[in-house]
Amino acid sequence: MRDSIGPMTPIALRLKELREVNGWSQAELARRSGVNQSVISRLESGDTQSVSFENLERLARAVGCDPGYLIVRTKPASRHGKPTRRRRVRIRSKT
Repeated sequence: MRDSIGPMTPIALRLKELREVNGWSQAELARRSGVNQSVISRLESGDTQSVSFENLERLARAVGCDPGYLIVRTKPASRHGKPTRRRRVRIRSKT
């Protein structure tokens, strides 16, 4: 067991925030993303500050955001913490 808590990286903060917004445990995120739960735990706790791009993509896809969002918050999030989606517009024909 560690005596100190590592610094939270932006990736760790955003990943944990989006996981909790979805109401998922680390185990559920692991199941949905295909990333080992121990990797998710180490990322969120600050035990590691590195993640492979493959795992970053898997985690981002699972929580519904772009990988860049987890790194530098490239896409705006809605007020619920999830990335915003484009809405479809129905065009009515004049008949």
